[in-house]
Amino acid sequence: MRKEFLRYGAPKFDKKEIDEVVKTLKSGWVTTSKKTHDFEEAFKKYEGVEYALALNSGTAALHLGLIAAGVGKGDEVIVPAMTFGASANTVVHCGATPIFVDVDRATMNIDPAKIEEKITPRTRAIMVVHMAGRACDMDAIFAIAKKHSLKIVQDAAHAVETEYKGKKVGAYGDFACYSFHAIKNLVTAEGGMLTGAGAEAMKRSRALSLHGTSVDAWNRYGTSGYKHYEHIEAGFKYNMMDIQASLGIHQLAKIEKNWKKREKIWNTYLKELSGQPLMLPAPVPKGDRHAYHMFTVLVDTDKTSVTRDQFLNEMAKRNIGTGVHFRPLHLHPYYRKTYGYKEGDLPNAEWIGERTASIPIMPYLTAEDIGDVIQAIKGIFNVRLI
Repeated sequence: MRKEFLRYGAPKFDKKEIDEVVKTLKSGWVTTSKKTHDFEEAFKKYEGVEYALALNSGTAALHLGLIAAGVGKGDEVIVPAMTFGASANTVVHCGATPIFVDVDRATMNIDPAKIEEKITPRTRAIMVVHMAGRACDMDAIFAIAKKHSLKIVQDAAHAVETEYKGKKVGAYGDFACYSFHAIKNLVTAEGGMLTGAGAEAMKRSRALSLHGTSVDAWNRYGTSGYKHYEHIEAGFKYNMMDIQASLGIHQLAKIEKNWKKREKIWNTYLKELSGQPLMLPAPVPKGDRHAYHMFTVLVDTDKTSVTRDQFLNEMAKRNIGTGVHFRPLHLHPYYRKTYGYKEGDLPNAEWIGERTASIPIMPYLTAEDIGDVIQAIKGIFNVRLI
């Protein structure tokens, strides 16, 4: 057994990031300024998008993306049940109702075949979540959205590197929302990005991200003279700081190198865990690209007496961290109480939620770390097969 606990997820910063943060601190301008906008430009180029807005969280990106899509009081938004709370919470914050849709068991992504039956005259948008970094079936979802004149808001929190049919997912649809939280593939401690194709919608989103003011703070105090601002809407405090962007600039610069490391770990897991009572990630369609954000397995309870929760606890006993992504959102207390959801409503998401577990796949894992994860899993199931 390992002597030290292997965390499920944690960031790693090198000298470039640390030096950039120090440089920012010494500059005296630590909030939104040129460095944040430089990060936006670099992100636009990487994703192949026209507009990008750096924010203080992925949740902020989702909230502004929904507002930009026109979601408001009394509306409904289609949301997959297998996702983190932010996906649906932000719908609620818009005064709208999240309508949960079941997912595909193999991909864990929203099942396009189940979307249309949930559409009503109040439906304003479809939210897609690229689960673990796997692209959703965007062609099918676009066809539905076009048929019903709906906007598409992508929760791309797991999907910075994800591609659908040869293009980054952010290049599709109306708005894409990214997260740079501490366990994401690109880390700014906390942070996010909203991308979109509409100039006016993105301009409004930028204003809303800083109290609904008409002029960016960093532009008000330049050498060209003071610029008065006006509150054009009751906005939010969602702007990214230059301290965060200092990390993001260098994280983005090495994201492809880290992706290749994740790919190698991913393929090692696929090979070494074959034959265990686990359902491993499904193959990626030709032309798509998985971000390898999470390596999520399903405990095959038809082949082992080990439950998912027993698996998690046994991994912890062996000093290996794990995660659960996710328990189906419609069964969490708030959504049960508020909207009347119950067990059996969305069977695929519930089936996944009882079996799913994620294992470490950080790009800086050593060969010894990876071997420890594999041996821990094999040791658990060696003695607990049915």
